[in-house]
Amino acid sequence: MSKLPKEMKALVYHGPNDIRMETVPTPKIKDPTDAIIRVTLSTICGTDIHIKSGGLPAVKPGTILGHEFCGEIVEVGSGVHNFKAGDKVAVNCVTHCGNCFYCLRGIFSQCIKGSWIFGYQIDGCQAEYTRIPHADSGLELIPEGLREEDVLFIGDILSTGLFGVENAEIEPGSTVAVFGCGPVGMCAMTCARLYGPSKIIAVDLNEHRLEVAKQQGIADVTLNPLKVNAVNEIKNLTGGRGAGATIEAVGITPTFQASIDAVRPGGIVSIIGVFEQPQELKMHELWIKNITIKMGLVNANHLPRLTDLIKAGKIDMNFLQTHRSPLNDIIKGYEVFEGQKDNVLKWVVTPYEYK
Repeated sequence: MSKLPKEMKALVYHGPNDIRMETVPTPKIKDPTDAIIRVTLSTICGTDIHIKSGGLPAVKPGTILGHEFCGEIVEVGSGVHNFKAGDKVAVNCVTHCGNCFYCLRGIFSQCIKGSWIFGYQIDGCQAEYTRIPHADSGLELIPEGLREEDVLFIGDILSTGLFGVENAEIEPGSTVAVFGCGPVGMCAMTCARLYGPSKIIAVDLNEHRLEVAKQQGIADVTLNPLKVNAVNEIKNLTGGRGAGATIEAVGITPTFQASIDAVRPGGIVSIIGVFEQPQELKMHELWIKNITIKMGLVNANHLPRLTDLIKAGKIDMNFLQTHRSPLNDIIKGYEVFEGQKDNVLKWVVTPYEYK
C-alpha cells in the first residue's frame, strides 16, 4: 500500500501566461517500469519560459511544468531493476525505453515506446512528487561524494550543452563561437573546453553574463552585438575565415542568422536553441559554402559521462545557481528568470514549505 499523500502542491500550466500553484493528486505507478520520486531540487529553465508564454502550443492546459531535477525514489514498479526506494537520483529530461528502433541506434530522444519530455508531454517536476516512466534508463544514481546541487543540471542543460558540442565536431586548436550566454550557452562553452579549442567566443547582449563567462574561464573572448558587429569580429579573430564551429543557444532569428554568417566555409553550425517561429535559410548564398547545420532534441545518454566528469573535477556548474527558493515562490522565480532580473542565471527550486 502506498504511503504517499493523496494530494500535493504543483505548478500547473493553464494557457499562455497563466501558471498557478495548485493542489493536485499525487502521481501513482501506472506501468511496471515506473518510479515515483520526491522532488528535492528542480529549476526553472528557458524552455519553461517558452511554454509559459504560449510559444510551444503542444503543451496542454493542466500540465505540471518543469523538467530539470533531482529527487529521492519513494516507490518503484515491479519492472524496475536498477533502482530502489531511498535512492537519490538525477533525472533525464527526456524518457526513453532503451531498446526500440531509435534507442538501439543511439537516437534516444526519438524513442518510439515513450519519448516524453517532462513538463511538455507528461507532467513535470515543479511539484512535490513526479512519476518517472522507464525509470531504469532515465535515472542516474548520485554517487558518494557528490551533492544533488553538483549534478542538478546533468539531465537537461549540461546534456544539451554536450549534445551541441558533439554535433559541432570541435577540433583541437579550432575556434568556437557560442551565440547565447545564458545557462545553456554557458554549459556548451564548458563542454567545448573539453575538446581543446584555441578560442571560445561568447556572444550575448547581457553584459553581466558575458562577464561571468569570462571570469569562470569558459569563454576567452566576449562580444556584445550592441557594441560591436559580432560576425565581423569573429572573422577578424580567425584570419577572415570565420569560426570552425558555431553553436546557437537561444532560438531567435538574430542568433540563428549570426551563427550561420559567422561560421567558416566547411564549418558546422550546431543549433540547440528552442525556436518558436520558422527561420529562413538563404540557400542561394549557402549552397556553395559547404557548411553543415545540425540540430535536435538533447540525447538521453549523457548522464553517466557527465557525472564522471563532475566527480573528476572537470566540470563544475554550481556558479549558475544564483537564486534559490522553495516551490511556494516559483511564480516569482518565473518573473525574475524571464526578465533576467537581479543578475539571475538559474533559479533553483527547493521543496514546498508548509506553514
